[in-house]
Amino acid sequence: MFVPILLGSEKDLDHASKITKVLDDFEVGYKVMVASAHKVPEQVLEIIKKYDSKKESVCYITCAGRSNALSGFVAANTVNPVIGCPPFSDKADMMVNIHSTLQMPTDTPVLTVLDPQNAAMAAIRILAILNKDLRKRVHAHIVTLKKTFKKFQ
Repeated sequence: MFVPILLGSEKDLDHASKITKVLDDFEVGYKVMVASAHKVPEQVLEIIKKYDSKKESVCYITCAGRSNALSGFVAANTVNPVIGCPPFSDKADMMVNIHSTLQMPTDTPVLTVLDPQNAAMAAIRILAILNKDLRKRVHAHIVTLKKTFKKFQ
């Protein structure tokens, strides 16, 4: 099981670090790569071909803002799930990035998750469908999380 994380720009590295921390906690393999769909689409295609040819489960996470071609480009060229997690610097930037990630053409499914930690957890849960050990770790995490809340009396 593996999570290729594609960034549209090096500026997105801080955003990606929030994703990788969660993947590290669950011992899920990943690689962070910068590859703009606008500027180097050939490179993005090479990355997709590389990870799609592996015999392990793959779930892509893309982090790109503005006119987010990266998420749709990846989704259009892979059979694997794609989670778009757009970075943003303020509320106005957030609105642009959310809309560019949500508005994908037909047959290019991108699951949009705004919180980087939740993007990682979504990828982990997708991968856990076929991995019993990871599924047990996710379940244990949920049980532990629930124990942190006191019962209402």
